[in-house]
Amino acid sequence: MTSRLILASASKNRLDLLRQIGIEPDLVRPANIVEDARKGELPRELALRLAMEKVLTIEEKGYVLAADTVISVGRRVLPKPLDRQEALISLTLLSGRSHRAFTGVAVKNPSGKISSRLVQARVKFRRLDSTELERYLDSGEWKGCAGAYAIQGLAGAFVVHLIGSYSAVVGLPLYETLSLLKGLGWSSRP
Repeated sequence: MTSRLILASASKNRLDLLRQIGIEPDLVRPANIVEDARKGELPRELALRLAMEKVLTIEEKGYVLAADTVISVGRRVLPKPLDRQEALISLTLLSGRSHRAFTGVAVKNPSGKISSRLVQARVKFRRLDSTELERYLDSGEWKGCAGAYAIQGLAGAFVVHLIGSYSAVVGLPLYETLSLLKGLGWSSRP
């Protein structure tokens, strides 16, 4: 059985996290799905559903790995902002508060068996003043990021407290990902 690994993601962060633990995907094939929440869908359900949908869209033979991260305050899902104003709204909401990062991970093996996990982290931001917010928005780091921030970048200085997996907040919980892969028979050896 092949150990070929396909990453169903366009995220450079996910690729970097895999490389951090010595895993180089054989193929990076972003899954093209609609990432909108369904009516009444909770953030945790959304993260897991999106990871599952991504893994199911890839038809190449091998092990397919997909993930999705959702940032929420209560039941409210914070989007990947489309513009600076949306980013400001999210960051203002996060300022001085705790929020949750839910990352769903799904793996499909070559025979089609799928395993998944949901990983949750709780993050608290310190209060951000308008100068800090403007500086962060000027950096552009928020673009393409759930909740309008990248914890592994400049926004790391906003974090007062983190409970849970740091790598899950970045976009791929490493321990759980490796466990899923190995549990379905994947091996990094040829």
